[in-house]
Amino acid sequence: MPRITLPDGTVRTYDRAVSGAEIARDIGPGLARAALAVRINGALSDLGVPMNDDAAVTIITASDADGLELLRHDAAHVMAEAVKELYPETQVTIGPVIENGFYYDFARSEPFTPEDLAAIEARMREIVGRNETVVREVWDRNEAIRHFAALGEHYKVQIIEEIAQGEAISVYRQGDFVDLCRGPHTPSTGRLGKAFKLMSVAGAYWRGDSRNEMLQRIYGTAWATDAELEAYLHMLEEAERRDHRRLGREMGLFHIQDVAVGSVFWHPKGWTLYRTIQDYVRARLARAGYEEVNTPQLVDRALWEDSGHWEKFREHMFTAESEDRVLALKPMNCPCHVQIFRQGIKSYRDLPIRMAEFGSCFRNEPSGALHGLMRVRAFTQDDAHIFCTEEQITSETQAFCELLMSVYADFGFDDVIVKFADRPDVRAGSDETWDRAEKALREATDAGGIKTELNPAEGAFYGPKLEFDLRDAIGRDWQLGTLQVDFVLPERLDATYVAESGEKLRPVMLHRAILGSFERFVGILIEHHAGRLPLWLAPVQAVVATITNAADDYARRVHGEFVGAGLRATLDIRNEKIGFKVREHSVAKVPAIVVVGAEEEKAGTVALRWLGGSAQESVALAKGVARLRDEAAGPLGNG
Repeated sequence: MPRITLPDGTVRTYDRAVSGAEIARDIGPGLARAALAVRINGALSDLGVPMNDDAAVTIITASDADGLELLRHDAAHVMAEAVKELYPETQVTIGPVIENGFYYDFARSEPFTPEDLAAIEARMREIVGRNETVVREVWDRNEAIRHFAALGEHYKVQIIEEIAQGEAISVYRQGDFVDLCRGPHTPSTGRLGKAFKLMSVAGAYWRGDSRNEMLQRIYGTAWATDAELEAYLHMLEEAERRDHRRLGREMGLFHIQDVAVGSVFWHPKGWTLYRTIQDYVRARLARAGYEEVNTPQLVDRALWEDSGHWEKFREHMFTAESEDRVLALKPMNCPCHVQIFRQGIKSYRDLPIRMAEFGSCFRNEPSGALHGLMRVRAFTQDDAHIFCTEEQITSETQAFCELLMSVYADFGFDDVIVKFADRPDVRAGSDETWDRAEKALREATDAGGIKTELNPAEGAFYGPKLEFDLRDAIGRDWQLGTLQVDFVLPERLDATYVAESGEKLRPVMLHRAILGSFERFVGILIEHHAGRLPLWLAPVQAVVATITNAADDYARRVHGEFVGAGLRATLDIRNEKIGFKVREHSVAKVPAIVVVGAEEEKAGTVALRWLGGSAQESVALAKGVARLRDEAAGPLGNG
C-alpha cells in the first residue's frame, strides 16, 4: 500500500502500485489533462511509471520548468520523426534540449533548405495532430544494435556501443518512429501543442570534433503557450534590431577584423564612449576608497603555477618564450595584486586595502565562441581586490553591493538578480576552508538583506561567489558583476598581515567586479538602449547642422558655444539638404540635432531636434546650451 505524499503535504494511500497519471486523475480532470510527467522522490520520470513503495510525488505540467524542458525534448523527437518521414535516407544522431529550444543533428548528403524547414515544421504539426502515444521500451544491447544497423542508423549504433555494459538501453516509440533515448517524455505527441517553430540550420561536427564528419543541425524553439512563443519571437526581432555589431557600425564606434581575432579596433566615437564609462567608474571607485594600480601583462609561468591558474586555466592562456623562460599574458589580475600587497609589512590597521585596476587581460577563447564585443580574447576588466580580515567580510560585502546597485542604476539597469554560487566539483582548498568561506559570504548577504538564488557548484575554483545578473530592456539576463570570497590565494601566494596580537595572519581576498569586461558591457549597454544612449554617455551629444551655407559662420559660433560648455558637439556645414543631415545623424543615434539657418541667426536662436522626435523647438542660443549642458552632466554631475 504505497503512501503518496504530494507537495502540499497531502497524503494519498493506494492498495496497489499507482502511476503519476492515475494520481493526477484522482486529484482532478484539469490536472490529468495538464500532466506531462512526474517527479518521484526528486527524480523525473514518465507519467506512466508504476510506484510500488511510499514516495514523495510532484505532478509536472507545462507551467513548470521541468515541463517546458520535456516539451522541448518531445519537439526534438517529433522533428526527427518528421525528417525521417520526409527524407528516409537521412540518419538521425543526437537531439538535446538547449536554452529556449532544441536541436537535432542529421547526416544527409543534400543540404536542408528554408523550404525543407517549412515542410518539416508542417509535418511536425501533422504528427502532433495524430497524438501518437509515446512508450518507453528497454531493449537488449545486441537487439538495439541490430535494429538501428538494419535501418542504416550508424550513428545510433555507435552511441549504443559506447554505453557502459550493464546499463539499460532504452528507446522511445511514437507511431512507427523509434529513437534511442534515456527519457523521460510526455505521454503522447499531442502534448507538444502548437507553440513551436523551426529557426535555422547550421553545420556541426559529429561529437563536436572537427576531425569527424560534418552534420546538419536544425534548431527550433518550443514553448508552453502561443503567447510565450510570440513573445520570444518578438524578443529575437528586437535583439536583431538592437544588435550591437550593426549599431556599432552605424554609430561609427568600432570594428573587428581577422588581423586581430577577438580584439577590438575602437574608433574615435567608440573610444570616447569607452573612456566616459571608465572615467565614471574610476570616480565612483575613488569615492568608495579604492586605490588604483597597474600591473604587468606578461608574467612568468611560475606565478601562475603558484596561484593554481596554470593547472586550472592553462588551456585559456596565451604564452610566449623569452630566454628559456615561459611567460603568459595574464588572463586575470588577482595574482599580480597579491604581489603588490606583499611589498612591505601590512598591519591590521591597514585593512581593508581596496586595490583596483583597469586591467588588460587575454584569454584564448575558441574562435567559434567569439561574438562581437560580447566574447573577445583581449579585454579590460573593472577589476578590484579587497584585502581584509575575516571580520570585515560582512561590511565590505554590504558596501560593495550598495556601490554595484547604484552603478547599475546610473546606466539604466534596475532589474538585478543575485545568485549565490557555492563550491564546484574541481576546486582548490580544503572542505574546512570552503565551509568557512561559504558561511562568511552567507552571513554577509543575510546581514545586508541581500536576497539570493542558489547557483549550485558554480563557484570559482578558489572560493564561493555572488553573481549579479542584469535584465535588459527586452528581458534578457546578463551575468556581469561578481564578488568572490577567497581564503585560498593568500595562502598559496604567502600574503600576510600583522594582527593586533602581533602574529602573522592571512588576509581574506575579496575578488570583485561591477561591469566585468568593459568590451562586453559596452555591447550590452548599446543593445539595452538600442543605441540611444543617455546624453551623458553619447559619444557625440549634439550636432550643429546648417540649413544653408549662408548660416555657416553662425553655425561655427553656435558650435563653439556648445564645445565651450563642455559638450561633445560636432559641426555639419556640408552642402546637403537638412533632411539628409537629420536622417544621417539619426541613424548614428546622435541625441540632439541643433539646426541653424538665416532665421535663427537673425533671432540669435537655435532649433533643437531630439533623436526619435519629428518636432523641433526654437530657443535662445544661451538657453539651448544650458539645457544640453545640464542634461549631459550625468550621474556624477561633472559631464
